[in-house]
Amino acid sequence: MIKGTGLAVLPLLLGLLFLAASLTPSLIPREWLVQGVLGGLVMALGYLIGRIIMGLWWVMELPTLQERAALIFYAILTLPVIVVVIICLGKADDWQNGIRSRMGMDTVDSSETIRMLLVAAVVFAVLVLVGALLRVAFDYLRHRLYRFMPARTANIAGFLLTVFIVVVVTRDGVLDKVIANLDKSVTVAQHLFDTAPPAPSGAGIAGGKSSLIAWGAMGQPGRDYVTTGPSAAAISQFTGREALQPIRVYAGLAQAETPQERADIALAELKRLGGFDRKVLIVALPTGTGWLDPGAVDTVEYMHGGDIATIAVQYSYLQSPLALILETRSGLDQARELISTVHSYWKTLPRRTRPKLYIHGLSLGAWASMHGTGLFALLDDPINGALWAGPPFPSAMWNGINAERTPDSPYVRPTIGDGQLVRFASHTNDAGGPAGWGDMRLVFLQYSSDPIVFYEAASVFRAPEWMREPAAVDVSPDMIFIPIVTQFQLAVDMALANSAPDGHGHAYYGPDYVRPWVAVTDPDNWTDADSTRLAAHCDGGFHQGCRN
Repeated sequence: MIKGTGLAVLPLLLGLLFLAASLTPSLIPREWLVQGVLGGLVMALGYLIGRIIMGLWWVMELPTLQERAALIFYAILTLPVIVVVIICLGKADDWQNGIRSRMGMDTVDSSETIRMLLVAAVVFAVLVLVGALLRVAFDYLRHRLYRFMPARTANIAGFLLTVFIVVVVTRDGVLDKVIANLDKSVTVAQHLFDTAPPAPSGAGIAGGKSSLIAWGAMGQPGRDYVTTGPSAAAISQFTGREALQPIRVYAGLAQAETPQERADIALAELKRLGGFDRKVLIVALPTGTGWLDPGAVDTVEYMHGGDIATIAVQYSYLQSPLALILETRSGLDQARELISTVHSYWKTLPRRTRPKLYIHGLSLGAWASMHGTGLFALLDDPINGALWAGPPFPSAMWNGINAERTPDSPYVRPTIGDGQLVRFASHTNDAGGPAGWGDMRLVFLQYSSDPIVFYEAASVFRAPEWMREPAAVDVSPDMIFIPIVTQFQLAVDMALANSAPDGHGHAYYGPDYVRPWVAVTDPDNWTDADSTRLAAHCDGGFHQGCRN
């Protein structure tokens, strides 16, 4: 190692290598601004790791280089680092365009290299400055403690005290205010109570006349859900047969204080509307904000001629990633109470006349509903099936099932046994149709480029299993595993997952739900040609679903 103030050069070179590595492709294409922020962040991290290594070198009092030997050492290390950075900058456009072309996106002529590097430099400088200020605070505290204790003890105590102060300030100061503002802003966006539009006048709709559910408590996502979707006339026009008006029940988070109270009210409303007289009943868990994907609900209503009811309960106002981190238990508790409440009543009904019962959820709703589908729902008078889309990586059920995959099947679309209980579908493969199942049918719809599904915390030090296999059709074959850097790339991918085109990333959309729903629910008098027509009819995209 080298002795002197120039030692910071070595951490800087490691930071530059991290910057170059961050330019390699990952699952979701990145614009220059995002790439700049990512590059600056990992560059600062590389610099920090370099400083830590240097500090340990000093503490162990290992040999250091002097003067001319130090300069030669610098030159030997700097040249290849610069070459690597230049090569990665030159290939960055092709790497990003490779992902974009696989997702059907327009390619870009330039990655705005100069602006990207400026952003990276600013982010790096800010983070280094923050680190320097923390070091000043640490030095101040430990020197004050020298008066009362030995130097070694003071150094440790000063470090712990600095960490404690940072945690308290960010948690109880900055973070709490950010969370409070987010919660307030999304609550306002829900248009609750005083800002809600007029309630429907009819009695046959949740929130309308004689309804047990408060219209104002539903929030905007709930009101959109119960008032939109295909009408009986639209379904009849599509199928050429008589159709019923689908039943949709939705209880908002503001409806009641506890998950059990909200579940009880939703169940009572479902009974009032005659939901248990329908042929199909779906318990659906929304995403964090309370949104239900119309592409998932509309499609299954079409294929069953409207003879279907869906019940859902909101558990958060926050976006799914924030709800996952800040309100982890909310969705799990609500799913458990809702599914248990509906299932407990459903199993008291005569088997010959009760509806077939299915579970559904997208993203955080999939995770919550999997958690809520416990052993009683699976073993004690079991449900008929489930369709879970975009299951988040922490999902225990998804991970457990994935662990049982056939060894030679792809990780992103595994085969489980003989396919009688569990099947996987994607944007390129359906679930194999309604034949060959056992008594229960479980389908996971997941895209191979979805980082919400395939993120792994262990990617900080080892390659995820799916990266050790040939790349899927919408994943860049140039994606490589780089310790630490890949972790941050995948974290950014999760933040960008919904920005991907329909059918990629975390952007699930109507046509891809059609055949999985057919496989799970086996609608009467339904043909493959009907699936093709419905997919075309519902090709309105992730945000539009199918409309009349």
